[in-house]
Amino acid sequence: MFKIGDIQMKNRVVLAPMAGVCNAAFRLTVKEFGAGLVCAEMVSDKAILYNNARTMGMLYIDEREKPLSLQIFGGEKDTLVEAAKFVDKNTTADIIDINMGCPVPKITKCDAGARWLLDPNKIYEMVSAVVDAVDKPVTVKMRTGWDSDHIYAVENAQMVERAGGQAIALHGRTRVQMYEGHADWDMIKQVKESVNIPVIGNGDVQTPQDAERMLKTTGADGVMIGRAALGNPWMIYRTVKYLETGELSEEPDVREKMTVCKLHLDRLIDLKGEYVAVREMRKHAAWYLKGIRGNANVRSGVNTCNTREELVSLLDEFTEEMEAKQENSAEAV
Repeated sequence: MFKIGDIQMKNRVVLAPMAGVCNAAFRLTVKEFGAGLVCAEMVSDKAILYNNARTMGMLYIDEREKPLSLQIFGGEKDTLVEAAKFVDKNTTADIIDINMGCPVPKITKCDAGARWLLDPNKIYEMVSAVVDAVDKPVTVKMRTGWDSDHIYAVENAQMVERAGGQAIALHGRTRVQMYEGHADWDMIKQVKESVNIPVIGNGDVQTPQDAERMLKTTGADGVMIGRAALGNPWMIYRTVKYLETGELSEEPDVREKMTVCKLHLDRLIDLKGEYVAVREMRKHAAWYLKGIRGNANVRSGVNTCNTREELVSLLDEFTEEMEAKQENSAEAV
């Protein structure tokens, strides 16, 4: 267990804030699999201030998700502070997170995201201004550095703490690495040893055993799981259980996977309407199908679905087909 400010987590497993993925439908599904904290996808400070309709939709929170961290990004102090104040007063988020890890050029060229990693003084100035302006705990999600020649993770983390930040989530890669190569867990350990606020480790956690190893080798207070949870909220459940009991739960069967996929779809339809939701669900359905042998046809079929009915019937047919194959092979034995 760990706390961020006065917010108590029920366990040490955190869902990462993934852009284009972590809306309320996905977060709630993951929350129901036991995540101690879920993080919303990053939202632009200026888009909040312009009252952009799509952005306002991204601020929606289902009370069943809580505790929840809502992430904002920006490159200018005034707009970041105003956006943080809006989130503080107009949403039920428990935590306000500042993104200084996003490696995408369209974000970094606005002096936002990972661009901050090059300037510890800017980190102090920006974080302290936000902390002073809001009541909710403020946290930071960052990377180890810009590139292998500019790794200021320890200094940056210390600046976050000095500025009043309540926790740090550290992805063990540089900006230049993007999502390639190996995450540097030793740097997570160094950061943990350099500050007194909670540190959440992120990067290369693919299995429950990886999560345990990260916590043990880095001393981190929590473990953040991102891509390994795509189409696989069981990763969250299995990790929570493994950390608590040392028991490794079984992987779900095809029917269970497709049932949760359809639940996710219906939540997305409630959130965004059928037209948008079905198109957005295509990538999620492909993630739910990943790793199931013989999924090639259904995966290509998913990409042409335009209605809930089409997608559900495709998934149901696939489930029945897989179960019939299993039955036949069992009879053959």
